[in-house]
Amino acid sequence: MARLRASLRTPQVVPALVLLLQAQQALAHPFVYRRDPNNGTGARPQLAPQNAVPQSTEGLETTSRPSTTCTTVIGWHTTYTISQILDGQLQAPGFGSTSLPDKSVVTTSTSEALVTTETTIVEGVTVTSTATREVTSTISSTIEADTAATSAAPASSTSSTISSTSALAAEVSSSLLSSSSSPTSSSASNTTTPSSTSEPSSLTSSTTVTTSSTTPASVEASPTPTPSTSTTLLDVTEASTTVAASTILSTTTIVVSTSVPDISLTSLTTSAIQTATVPVLTNTTGIIQTSLEAGGNPTTVPFPTSVVNVTSSLSLVDTSTLQSVVPTNTANITSITASDIFRAIATSAPPPQITSRSDHPVPQKGIQPQSERIGTNSFHANLFLADQAYPVYTFPYSVSWSNGTGQTGSYGMAVSHTERNQLAFGADEPNTGAWKFYANPIGIQSVVLSATQLGQGTKLTTDSLTSFSVNVNLTPGGASSPAVSFPLVQGMGFMTGSYHGSTPTVSSGIGINSITYGGALAGNAVYKYRMALANGFTWLIYVTPETTNYNVNSFTLLSANTVQGPSGFNGYIQVAKIPGGNSDAESIYDSAAGAYPFSTTVSGAVEGRGGSYSLTFNKTGMQTQELLMFALPHHVESFAQSTANGVTSLQLMTTTKGFGTAVRADSWTLVEDDLPIDMSFAPWRAGQGGIASVSSAATALINQVGAAELNQNITLQTDLDSMYYSGKGFAKFAALIYTLHDIGGDKTLALTGLLELENALATFVNNQQPYPLVFDSKWGGVVSSATFATGDSGLDFGNTYYNDHHFHYGYFVYAAAVIGYLDPTWLSKGTNKAWIDTLVRDFANPVTNDPDFPFSRNFDWFHGHSWAAGLFASADGKNQESSSEDTMASYAIKMWGKITDDTAMEARGNLMLSIQARSLRNYYLYTNDNTVEPAQFIGNKAAGILFENKIDHTTYFGTNIEYIEGIHMIPLMPFSTFTRNATFVQQEWDTYFSNGRINSITGGWRGLLIANQAIIDPQASYNFFSGSDGLYQDSFLDGGASRTWYLAYSAGLGGAPAGSKVKREDILEVEQETMETPIEAKTRRGSVSGRRRYSTR
Repeated sequence: MARLRASLRTPQVVPALVLLLQAQQALAHPFVYRRDPNNGTGARPQLAPQNAVPQSTEGLETTSRPSTTCTTVIGWHTTYTISQILDGQLQAPGFGSTSLPDKSVVTTSTSEALVTTETTIVEGVTVTSTATREVTSTISSTIEADTAATSAAPASSTSSTISSTSALAAEVSSSLLSSSSSPTSSSASNTTTPSSTSEPSSLTSSTTVTTSSTTPASVEASPTPTPSTSTTLLDVTEASTTVAASTILSTTTIVVSTSVPDISLTSLTTSAIQTATVPVLTNTTGIIQTSLEAGGNPTTVPFPTSVVNVTSSLSLVDTSTLQSVVPTNTANITSITASDIFRAIATSAPPPQITSRSDHPVPQKGIQPQSERIGTNSFHANLFLADQAYPVYTFPYSVSWSNGTGQTGSYGMAVSHTERNQLAFGADEPNTGAWKFYANPIGIQSVVLSATQLGQGTKLTTDSLTSFSVNVNLTPGGASSPAVSFPLVQGMGFMTGSYHGSTPTVSSGIGINSITYGGALAGNAVYKYRMALANGFTWLIYVTPETTNYNVNSFTLLSANTVQGPSGFNGYIQVAKIPGGNSDAESIYDSAAGAYPFSTTVSGAVEGRGGSYSLTFNKTGMQTQELLMFALPHHVESFAQSTANGVTSLQLMTTTKGFGTAVRADSWTLVEDDLPIDMSFAPWRAGQGGIASVSSAATALINQVGAAELNQNITLQTDLDSMYYSGKGFAKFAALIYTLHDIGGDKTLALTGLLELENALATFVNNQQPYPLVFDSKWGGVVSSATFATGDSGLDFGNTYYNDHHFHYGYFVYAAAVIGYLDPTWLSKGTNKAWIDTLVRDFANPVTNDPDFPFSRNFDWFHGHSWAAGLFASADGKNQESSSEDTMASYAIKMWGKITDDTAMEARGNLMLSIQARSLRNYYLYTNDNTVEPAQFIGNKAAGILFENKIDHTTYFGTNIEYIEGIHMIPLMPFSTFTRNATFVQQEWDTYFSNGRINSITGGWRGLLIANQAIIDPQASYNFFSGSDGLYQDSFLDGGASRTWYLAYSAGLGGAPAGSKVKREDILEVEQETMETPIEAKTRRGSVSGRRRYSTR
């Protein structure tokens, strides 16, 4: 797994090389990590500066040895000169950029001015810089050659952006020395290069820039190291350094003075300060994941690539024997009333044919016994997976267990917050110029709350796990009770540590400049301190003791990055970050300090066409203080007025969802006032409702094509060893059969297919498929037995490990809804309904007290969409690839609720669809006016894969643009027009597929893209599927789609208006073409063309 390492540097350090920009403007420029466009084939990634738009690397010079261009800016009162050594002789300034000697020395001088020099640096150069100001700082940096890249000639230049704060008053001298040096002396032994990682088939690539802090040492020559797969970036504050090289190692020792008062903090004087003037580690190491963490996500496409056909003719059923098989439940819906949409589906155990087992291979590490089932896909899963070290993302903060690692060496919980200007991002996409990805550095220990009792042997346990919250306990080795606990809740305004008779410590890997007392709040119950960090940001500390005799002067300075509180402390400590440029932030925090949430509950109701839901934050601490919680953009858009009244001016950037806005309220009410309640099985468009009537010509073609497609063997396309592919097969034939019945009007044909579909589904209901389902009594869910049988956690996309359950099971639920609509008697036969209900309870359970299943495994009621990742630890948190299959699951719930007369489920499905549509507009599907995501990313149009900590414009199975955009289309169903509005679809089409570019797409993706085109141009879409434009081939259908449904879908959306006719010869031609290979058909039409090539990783 490739990693980029990222680092923070203190303002005391003056960099030797910094990005050309005014110091006061530097905060606007983030890190840039640019992955190279060579498909992860081993070529080096690029790091480059960012301006208004990402800069191109074109024009960077290459010679027989890779070289790169750096711009150097040194602050005011800096003196330096430019010179050069050629063959051991000092030369005059002004060397050229195309033929640097093997050894060169560059120094530059000026005074009383901001000076800029443009320099080309040959790879393999040592940079030594010394900065002097009020504190002493020494930087020794080594730029080492990348052996993987130097073998190519000429090699493309790549570049890295490393940023740090720079003092404006400094004296700097810089030396560029010999080309193959690296620190190897014992005094520099703390600077290491991670070992090389071989990933020949990775979708991404990365390089190494590692920074650590040690005593400066002499630099000696050593062999060129093997490049590794991680890179260190630095905190962007007031200046940046751009170094175009492959591997950078640097050592830093900085002497800082950290102060806290040693007498009453209410009357500070110079003599009242404790001081520490010691070498401290001021660079924290953060990680940027540059390759996909693909646990349980095999590199296979999301549909069967071949369709099984039979040669025998279809035998129609005698409808006179099927009098009871007629719809008795109308598909037309006009209004819903449900005062409580979170009502239990069932409370009984799963059907007996689903046997139980308790030996799931993933242990419940550190989880304390609780009655409520645990959400496998919830935000807190990293706390009980793997080594429990990866962060959890509460938005806007991320929280991780330090466990003796990082710059602080603490065993407490670290809270981190990153700004937009710290983003690492990928190289520009070739079609759009947009970033390939962006990610936030993780592992930066902004503030760490711990206790002196915690050390080696500390145990992390969790309790009270819900979909919205978790309580984390840190217990000293050998102890029976925790020293400190941390209630973590999505959207929490403060990081809170609750201490149980222990001795608190507050640390920062960034370095603490000062801590000052800010006074008592809330009737002298809460005590405030301001902690100024070395990166220029201030964090507030609020101490709420249980006793009334708290001494405000209770912090003792242990080092320049750690202070210690009173022993035997009972109470809680809260920390929060003050954003830059907000003068009201501190008073807003003050008004809420002392109160904190420990859990969240959700409730909801639907009336008519409107719906609402409420998030109630269960509060503890000072009940007189109102809670402060951060809302995401889709929350703020839909707040009821009563909640909107609590919105404040305080905002903090979140990792992937724009600004979080602080809201004063103990609960929020959010409103969706236009639910798609009239959406049923037919093609649907807002304002028109369901469209089950098409032209007579279209009807005739639909029935003719449908009869041909029903000749395919349903059983062979559904009885597979994958719940995902099988579910897609069932949904395909369900949509086809519905279309024949309600739109084509050929009930005999439809019922013939329906009986075969029911028989095929009986295999699964009876649990006789190749990998039967089992009930996992450890985690609480129905999973594929594939992993139990083979030991392969990736089989069926990780279903056994709870990956993608809403994708897999949603298709089954939809198919069952169609069957129940056409044949209501099926619902009461055997365990048909109980089996489908079990699937719904597994991925979308509406209650928290179900003894067998957790509440809402996949759909996150805080984020407004689902998370697909299950029991796989991930540094970037939970993720989801397909937003359209997410909404397919909600649509299936809606329709199953309608067909089974479960009004609460139907209403809940409608509300979920509305929430998803809003959430997707903000975070997944980007119109040109999107202001939530970075402007440099929205040109991608669709997210690709959305993680909690990054967004990557790719897929797990490839990087073709039809994959990346298409995964957010599949399947095209009635809900697609609701979640994929016409403005977005048009912009996406114009970006990638217009002007004939669609014709370069082959395979099932072609049909999917043109079915999606029906949203904006139904006539063109219908012409394609009808064959009237001469382009259609059956090979353009994916294994989960039917031409019958696509014809009905495009016709219903306006592609076949009344009076239109399809020529018989067109139908015959299309039938003839289906007997040809794709190449033969193209050749006959004289339109053979090469497939469009897209840059991949």
